[in-house]
Amino acid sequence: MLLAELLRDARSRLAAAGVPTPAADAELLAAYAFGLPRGELAGALLRGAPVDGLPVTAFEELVAERARRVPLQHLTGTAPFRTVELAVGPGVFVPRPETEVVAGLAIEEALRLRQPLVVDLCTGSGAIAVAVAAEVPAARVVAVELDPLAHAWARRNVDVAAGGRHTGAVDLRLGDAVRADSGVLADLAGAADVVVANPPYIPEGARPVDPEVADHDPGFALYGGGADGLDVPRGVVSSARGLLKAGGLFVMEHGDAQGVRARRLVEGSDWHDVRTAEDLTGRPRALLARRKCQTDPP
Repeated sequence: MLLAELLRDARSRLAAAGVPTPAADAELLAAYAFGLPRGELAGALLRGAPVDGLPVTAFEELVAERARRVPLQHLTGTAPFRTVELAVGPGVFVPRPETEVVAGLAIEEALRLRQPLVVDLCTGSGAIAVAVAAEVPAARVVAVELDPLAHAWARRNVDVAAGGRHTGAVDLRLGDAVRADSGVLADLAGAADVVVANPPYIPEGARPVDPEVADHDPGFALYGGGADGLDVPRGVVSSARGLLKAGGLFVMEHGDAQGVRARRLVEGSDWHDVRTAEDLTGRPRALLARRKCQTDPP
């Protein structure tokens, strides 16, 4: 069988199963199964390369799993995130492109500062923390995750990134992002330049549309509590208030229908410069607010 025929069949099967990006997924699974960089796979396609043996069997098994809507990242064991590659699998939230935008907002702020302290609450796989450490070498990065299994994935990613000298060190802590300023991060109260978070925010009773999310991402990383899904985000806002120094920036991801309600979470005398940032599709995606200084106007 030719590689092109194998891929054509895989694309058809994935498309019939409702996979949103069947061509790209088929190529990524083939590159993984055959142990080839994607560029070399493209070259093999152009040459009309034949394929046989165990890699073909492995590829067909991977395609069957993907057709059952097992996340692509669970099958390959990795997820790209900005400039880094993360290890992911069952038990940890797979980072999305939307969160890359959120991380970028924190990185942009941190790059303005000389030696910033950046705190990542609800770090999950460690995606935002590792990306900040990679792109802002001068930053001190501290990350918090409550769930032990997700924390283990984050530990793996933090250690691999640091060992490969791609990033600075990340101080990873096991604990609750809610009340972190008086708990696991009490030593950093009032010291952070940037607090960034991607907390769970799906409302109770709602169900994600994509089976990859609904059936495979852990519920604790999805559902934020309460009818509006903002119970955990409210706690994260409170922690950020206690962690940030005057003038520090808070960045928090939220659902595309939660922009107005998210801004209400930072109403009051402690915050100013409150706004909503959009993701790459133009949807409201992140709350930004700055901790007030004494000299800021009311």
